Amino acid sequence: MDVAVAAAEDRRQHVHLPIQGMTCATCAGRVERALNRLPGVEASVNLAGETADVRYDAAELGPDRLAEAIEDAGYAVPHDRRELAIGGMTCATCVGRVEKALRRVPGVLQAEVNLATERAVVEGIGLRPTALIGAVQDAGYDAGLLTGDAERERNLEAAEARRVRRDLIRVAAAAALTAPLLLPMVGIGLPGWLALAFASPVQLVIGARFYAAAWRALRAGTGNMDLLVALGTSAAYFYSLWLVARGAGGHTYFEAAAVVITLVLFGRWLEARARRSTGSAIRALMSLRPEKARVEREGAEIEVPVAAVSVGDVVVVRPGERLPTDGLVLTGASQVDESLLTGESLPVEKQPGDGVVGGSINGSGLLRVETTAVGERAMLARIIALVQGAQAKKAPVQRLVDRVAAVFVPIVLACALIAFLSWYLLAGSFVGGLIAAVAVLVIACPCSLGLATPTALMVGAGAAARAGILIRDAEALERAHRLDTVVLDKTGTVTEGRPEVTEIVPHGVAEAELLVLAAAAQTGSEHPLARAVLARACAAEWNRKPA
Repeated sequence: MDVAVAAAEDRRQHVHLPIQGMTCATCAGRVERALNRLPGVEASVNLAGETADVRYDAAELGPDRLAEAIEDAGYAVPHDRRELAIGGMTCATCVGRVEKALRRVPGVLQAEVNLATERAVVEGIGLRPTALIGAVQDAGYDAGLLTGDAERERNLEAAEARRVRRDLIRVAAAAALTAPLLLPMVGIGLPGWLALAFASPVQLVIGARFYAAAWRALRAGTGNMDLLVALGTSAAYFYSLWLVARGAGGHTYFEAAAVVITLVLFGRWLEARARRSTGSAIRALMSLRPEKARVEREGAEIEVPVAAVSVGDVVVVRPGERLPTDGLVLTGASQVDESLLTGESLPVEKQPGDGVVGGSINGSGLLRVETTAVGERAMLARIIALVQGAQAKKAPVQRLVDRVAAVFVPIVLACALIAFLSWYLLAGSFVGGLIAAVAVLVIACPCSLGLATPTALMVGAGAAARAGILIRDAEALERAHRLDTVVLDKTGTVTEGRPEVTEIVPHGVAEAELLVLAAAAQTGSEHPLARAVLARACAAEWNRKPA
């Protein structure tokens, strides 16, 4: 009996569920009774915090059943959303394995993994980041929680840059060792022992990553592209090693194994570089957020990190500075450049009571702004989340590709076996069968399916973001080819983004003198129209100078 009780205690899970719609103690009591009626559940509902503290038997039910009971009682349970950085994926089969591992975590309702961005988006109820990360690690991959803050993004960017550099060094080393193996193709013979010396570091050291990834796939009971590369190149390498060890002579295939590993590594490096360059759109948006804010506290102005600013705080924005937060102007008047949001090049006049957006640039006036939104609720943060979501979410065509790629590896292995048996049994050629099997394994690469599609979508969304076009999701990008009409609601969308003097109409004064007077009046002003007048005056003065 004690053993049974201990086992039941081991199965018990603890979760805090947010609840929407409660207005009084009666509501809290109703939710509490609805939860406690479930088998193995002990629940306590906090009306003030709008949460339910629940302990339940994981063998009996999950968080989704708890949420269903709350919804049946007439209340709502908002879904959690977590983003994870996933490391170690190489093909669409890896994507499927990570998604399956995440979906088995209690409370997960939906999980989508993007191979190109190496990110997972998980939605569910009562999600625990430690459980999500543990599930991914148990599947044989690395995982970390993405918080969305600038420091975290910078760390990820630095880690990605280091990885791209390491991959380039591996590719260069593999290419240097592989090049001599190609000499027999131009009529220069190479002894077997020397070919073995060049090929072994490529196969066993530089290519060790393929063996490690293939082993993780086998432990999980699946196959991936690394398994295909490991099997194909190993067959060619070890068969050639056997020929050299016997001293039997004959043609070896060291160059085939080395070339395949080198080319696959080169492709991986190109993919990583494309991911890093595409992420510049997100980094450019994040760079618009100031890291510090000047806040009025206890009668003094102090400088604090933007993350420490709260709703209701009064921030002071000096001329030329970026606004650190969204808010309402309390005192002061200025012009604010909001082109990051509207696309309009001309600044917008701001008076007390007007709203301002964090990341926009203050003009010539001093503003005191009451903060109305910080963190994820700020307008710029929502724009960044929109772009990130567009890059992370799967398009319908990508879901189809993932389903195809999930069964691709077993089919390729079967085809390779059939090719080998056909040559060996029908033609009586072991070597011919081995070569045919290796060809099938190394040529049939599912990454062209599983990676090309998400990379194309990611690059498209990133290029659009750099041009100031925000795409809501991947499905919208996929359907964009059906557009036959585009409606633009503002001139700033199609202009060069800066005003320019195109015509001067003098009255009672020479054109040159009028331009000089206008430029003198605008000297020292940072207004876009003033800069346009000064630019025209400078151009006219330059043209008057003798050659």
